[in-house]
Parts: sequence; structure tokens; C-alpha cells
Amino acid sequence: MKSFADLGGLVYSTESGRMCPGCRQPVAQCICQQNKPLPTGDGIVRVSRETKGRGGKAVTLVKGVLVDAAALEQLGKQLKAACGSGGTVKDGVIEVQGDHVERVMAALQKLGHKVKRAGG
Repeated sequence: MKSFADLGGLVYSTESGRMCPGCRQPVAQCICQQNKPLPTGDGIVRVSRETKGRGGKAVTLVKGVLVDAAALEQLGKQLKAACGSGGTVKDGVIEVQGDHVERVMAALQKLGHKVKRAGG
């Protein structure tokens, strides 16, 4: 039988809130998240339009941005504001609702990224 320490330990404390299962520190002071390496790639941001699995609705996808998770969230927020639509950031990919490929490409170029249109 495994002990509680082997199962992951403390996940919540009334004193400090949610706890990181890796380093067992409060999530706000977690040292595991700080040691994550930056994503690697060729330095080219690829922008595409996709409708598969979305009920025929178009979504603009931005892939290959070489920044950390917090900066990716901020970039996603800027792109959504530039297009005037909603969206999300999932697994290192920024999704902007609607067909905004040209607007997103222009906004990324203005921010200094090397951009290519991917897909058809």
C-alpha cells in the first residue's frame, strides 16, 4: 500500500491555498514553473485558418511563437483586442475566433515577429 507522500502529498492548505504537487510550495511561490525551458522552433510564427471540429465556424490559429506561457497569454490578449473578437490560448497555440488571418499577421509583424501564412 502506498503512503500519502507517494500519492503526491498536499494539494490544498487553508493557510496558503493551492499547493504545487512537484515542489510542495504554494502555487504563487512555485519553483517548478520558473525552471521550464522556453519552447524551441525555427523562429517563424505561422498563422492559419481552421474550421475542422468547430461546427463550420472559422478560427484563426497562431503557432510557433517562441515566448513563455505568461507572455503568450498577453500576446493572445493583444491579438484578440486587435481583431475585436474572443479566443483562447491552449497548448502553446493562440486561437482567435473568426477569420482574422490578415489582421493577426499585420499585428504580429508590427510587434516584430517573422510571420508566414500556413495552410490554404
